[in-house]
Amino acid sequence: MMIEMLIAVALIGAAVVFVAPNRVAGKLAFAISLVPAALSLWMFTAFDGSGNALLDGELAFENQVEWIQFGDYAISWFVGLDGISLPLVVLTTLLTTLAIMSSWTPIDERESQFYGLVLFIEANLIGVFAALDFFVWFIFWEAVLIPMYLLIGIWGGPRRKYAAIKFFVYTNVASLVMFGAFIALVFGLGDAVTSFALPEVADAMLEGGPDGFLGVDGPTLASLVFVAMFLGFAVKVPVVPFHTWLPDAHVEAPTPASVLLAGVLLKMGTYALLRFNFTMFPEQVAAYAVPIAAVAVISVIYGAMLALAQTDLKRIVAYSSVSSMGYVILGLIAYTQFGVGGATFQMVSHGLISGLMFMAVGVIYNATHTRMVTDMSGMADRMPVAVGILIAGAFGYMGLPLMSGFAAEYFIFFGAFGSELLAYAPVFTALAMFGIVIVAGYLLFALQRAVFGPYSLETDYEVSRAPLHDVAPMFVLLGLIIALGVAPELIFEMITDAVDPILANGGDL
Repeated sequence: MMIEMLIAVALIGAAVVFVAPNRVAGKLAFAISLVPAALSLWMFTAFDGSGNALLDGELAFENQVEWIQFGDYAISWFVGLDGISLPLVVLTTLLTTLAIMSSWTPIDERESQFYGLVLFIEANLIGVFAALDFFVWFIFWEAVLIPMYLLIGIWGGPRRKYAAIKFFVYTNVASLVMFGAFIALVFGLGDAVTSFALPEVADAMLEGGPDGFLGVDGPTLASLVFVAMFLGFAVKVPVVPFHTWLPDAHVEAPTPASVLLAGVLLKMGTYALLRFNFTMFPEQVAAYAVPIAAVAVISVIYGAMLALAQTDLKRIVAYSSVSSMGYVILGLIAYTQFGVGGATFQMVSHGLISGLMFMAVGVIYNATHTRMVTDMSGMADRMPVAVGILIAGAFGYMGLPLMSGFAAEYFIFFGAFGSELLAYAPVFTALAMFGIVIVAGYLLFALQRAVFGPYSLETDYEVSRAPLHDVAPMFVLLGLIIALGVAPELIFEMITDAVDPILANGGDL
């Protein structure tokens, strides 16, 4: 019942905070968020699962209760954690707590509703990573969209309505495409499945796949479903050319929403790709390996080039996320232990680093009321601590050794270079590695303009050092980034234990 407790605390907490007075909402939400954070850390230390949740693995904190009968198919409350989902649950709870703390300065209106929605997002994100029945999973998946839409649309910047609607339309249409594809797959599997439990569907797919549906034969249906689901999840990641909603959403969103959006919500897409496409469709993964790798490399290079052309610090970090998610896709399509394991490690690492970067940009914006690097100079003289953390985060993005970004990229490149599934694997890997050079270029350029040199910011606001509650969350994230960089085995062995069964099913490809 531990997973249920995590979700319940966040949901009940959201309701309590939603009706609490504004003056206490921030502190109350922070106190409530400490409970899921502490519980998830305990679950991490007590984790005794093994293998993969969809492939006969021994799940931790598993619970399955029959819910409703939908025609010939049963729907059940089915949750559990393996080495892929548990690190993402811990990431969710920790980032939520830190995002709430970082909100105390910038959020000064309708605090109760804001913090209530943040806790509501946390509950649904935990559900996305823990649910093992498709319908339950889809409810959590869709429920995340509504509070994020409201956070952007109510507390965002001048173009918040445009950004919120664009975010909702893109991601909701993608969800419908994915939903339709999965339902067609279940009907196509016929008597091989009697429920929407993901392990049962995965087993049926690996045992023989669909017989056909609506006149479409089985192999064609499997390919169509694979492509439709990939497109649906690719929007959420996002990859090029479905990335255009992301910069607008990030730029207009308040800082805490950006932290959760980049830190966790983007991982919903890559997590779903791993769970659905890369676990259930090994033959289609092999058939579409080259196009998917091309999309990954284009996302890496194009996202980095777009970041290079920006002068808004927040937009730079946003486009950096497009590039980083390209690395995740490359690691997945490599279909090796280091590739897929590194991609999962990168999900966690990017969540920490992007969260740190958005917090640092937010702290600077709170003090200066500008994010434009062309307006800033010598910020290190006025805000040395916040700027120092921003520089450290940038080094993490660049893949500096002893930071989690280095470990993640090393795993991905090592796994991709030696891939036997992917044709021209060394070429794709070399092109993706070139993205590191561009990343270093735009980050160093931005830092050189904004941080160093004489202080010359012209503003009506007094720029002073950030308060402790603004920098403390960043120190926590920086400590985790270094910890995973120094000792990646803290989660990597857990991850590979859940990844190996996926690769075993594709062993003959």
